[in-house]
Amino acid sequence: MAAVNSLIALIVCTAVGAFTGLVLGGLIGELYLALIAGLLATIVAGVVRNIKIPQLLVIYQTLAIERGIPLRLIIYSAVASVVGSVAALRVASMSGQTTSAAIGALAGLFAGILMVMLMVAYTMSRGEGRAPLN
Repeated sequence: MAAVNSLIALIVCTAVGAFTGLVLGGLIGELYLALIAGLLATIVAGVVRNIKIPQLLVIYQTLAIERGIPLRLIIYSAVASVVGSVAALRVASMSGQTTSAAIGALAGLFAGILMVMLMVAYTMSRGEGRAPLN
């Protein structure tokens, strides 16, 4: 179940980042574009995960839905998205991908990876992700 939630979070983050890059491309600098795309992607993915929109999908009706993550963790993820966005901008510039959609998508993806890492660490510290002992 954690893998499905993580995959959905990464897809949402990447899509929101790419859309933000398309909308803001050319209006602001690349650094600000990456920061806004990463921050917006993290917040939207956290809200989507807490609202549990994926419950509407057929695949989720057979699986147990996890409890939402606290707002504090979404705030920590938003702070971590700054680092992910700057790293994404650096990777994009080194690879030659300077289009706004690519920068936004990479910023959203990197911010999403950091958010998923925080979510996994949170669920493991609460004992929700551990396998039962036989």
